[in-house]
Amino acid sequence: MLTITDLSLQRGGVWLLESVDLTVQPGQRVAIVGANGAGKSSLFQLLLGQLAPEQGTVSLPGGCRIAHMAQEVEATDRSARDFVLDGDLDLRRLEAELARAETAGDDHAIARIHGELDVHEAWSAARRAEALLRGLGFSDEDADRPVSAFSGGWRIRLNLAQALMRPSDLLLLDEPTNHLDLDACLWLENWLRRYPGTLLFISHDRDFMDRVATHVVHFDRRKLELYTGNYSAFEGQRSERLAQQQAGFERQQARIAEIQRFIDRFKAKATKARQAQSRVKALERMERIAPAHIDSPFSFEFPVAEKVSNPLLSIRNGKAGHGNTPILDGINLTLLPGSRIGLLGPNGAGKSTLMDALRGDRTLMSGDRTCGEHLAIGYFAQHQLESLDLDASPFLHLQRLAPKASEQSIRNFLGGFDFHGDEALSAIRSFSGGEKARVALAVIAWQKPNLLLLDEPTNHLDLEMRQALTMALQNFEGAIVVVSHDRHLLRNTVDEFWLVNDGRVTEYQGDLEDYERWLADRRKDDTEAPRRQPAGQQAAEETAEVVAAVGESADDRKARKRAEAALRQKLSPYRKKQGALEKEMEQLQQRLSALEEQLSDPGLYDDSGKTRLKELLAEQATATARLEEVEAQWLEVSEEVESLESELSG
Repeated sequence: MLTITDLSLQRGGVWLLESVDLTVQPGQRVAIVGANGAGKSSLFQLLLGQLAPEQGTVSLPGGCRIAHMAQEVEATDRSARDFVLDGDLDLRRLEAELARAETAGDDHAIARIHGELDVHEAWSAARRAEALLRGLGFSDEDADRPVSAFSGGWRIRLNLAQALMRPSDLLLLDEPTNHLDLDACLWLENWLRRYPGTLLFISHDRDFMDRVATHVVHFDRRKLELYTGNYSAFEGQRSERLAQQQAGFERQQARIAEIQRFIDRFKAKATKARQAQSRVKALERMERIAPAHIDSPFSFEFPVAEKVSNPLLSIRNGKAGHGNTPILDGINLTLLPGSRIGLLGPNGAGKSTLMDALRGDRTLMSGDRTCGEHLAIGYFAQHQLESLDLDASPFLHLQRLAPKASEQSIRNFLGGFDFHGDEALSAIRSFSGGEKARVALAVIAWQKPNLLLLDEPTNHLDLEMRQALTMALQNFEGAIVVVSHDRHLLRNTVDEFWLVNDGRVTEYQGDLEDYERWLADRRKDDTEAPRRQPAGQQAAEETAEVVAAVGESADDRKARKRAEAALRQKLSPYRKKQGALEKEMEQLQQRLSALEEQLSDPGLYDDSGKTRLKELLAEQATATARLEEVEAQWLEVSEEVESLESELSG
């Protein structure tokens, strides 16, 4: 599907990739990971033809249709529905051709175009666009609203819907879960797992990658490393590889020290000069193994508040909403020191409204809100970034809050958020969204709150910073109320969930998996990606839905069970084959790791080791080729398994 050969790429004089090769097979769902600035988005620009490499080639099949998610959208008066439909370029082209043919009265062209529109399933386009909008959290009424009426985050969702609407063979998504809530993330996961094309996506959401990715490509020291499996599998493989790399590095350093000692002892002696010179050349030829630096640049905490009240905050008989419109009623809650609450609920149910009520905003229309004497709230939401002073530095933001604090204490604190040197003193106007989010979190932590109200705190944060935030929240001694689509953060920082739904706030007894099932039951129709079907199949499906609605006869039930048994029998050999291929892939990966370790032996690169070196390199090439072949077979078998399982469950 995608082949990158001997590719080198630079931006602004900085090399991002050097002589890299990569092959992505059709149907693979590939997560692109790596440090900020490594070149992930530049890779997408390269695939879209917006950048040219310094050397090498990028090859895609002829006629490959690419869809990508734009990061910005200008305000327009087009309705949300029409904006999403604009993603289907062929549909819009045919509609324009039909309008011209009708104006010209060309009956032959009109008939031809109607035939093409039927093949393109134009009759269902609006319905498919509306399903995408509902899945991403828009209400039915939103479909008719102009794009200009939506905020920036919701416009990004419209961009995502437009990309999903476009028929494609290759789909490129850059941070698709930013600005999504948990419900929309779960819906998108289901949609992408059923996407029939090849998917490349950039993400910092561990659970999202675990649920969607079949492969991971890691940007590492200007190279691209391809791993088989999801993000958790990548972490395991990466850790093992780093451990082996570190061990090889340490062995190599010992060998280098040994050679250097020999050189230092004998380079001045005529009888040993030739041997010493050969060892100097051996050192020059030796490819240095890099030490495994995997330490996160982030390490911070939320300092303990000097005084804490018990309870911190309570609301009794509360009603919350906007203007004169109530959204939540009968709010009765108490937050104690150590409370760790995650808010769940469908989009628009009132989670942000409740957060505003907790922090004393005007959304609390009635009821008693009682604050502890020493209540200190730290509040984070995306719009809080807009309140930052763009002309001030991270250092100045903290200094304004504590003018008497020493310069070194502020610098030390900012260092935990990876603001060092001149960066700590630079105006944040040019900072990225992730850097501004780190400034906002640093400002909150600096003020020593005892109640944290966090509304989607991980948007724009990379994996390392998300992990650091998770650790800081685990060690936080105050109370936490958090809304987040990052399930890894929720699982590791909260003890209980509150469900915001149907105008009420209630304690939720289940976990995140129970909540996902609850959501699925609420909107079964939108959990699948729209499938291209022959036009005549629609009526048959509608008839089947009517039959299912009135009930299933005993004969029908027996026939269904026989069909399911036949499907299970057909599925069994594919599952066995899938397991065998997975076992072979694991063995090949282990063998390749062992070969890499052997190839790190400096002795192989002496004249006496040439024969063994050739043997190992040949075996490595054979194992690599076989691994690619097995991966392709595994993908083909897995697709068949997924298809049969879907048929069995459907």
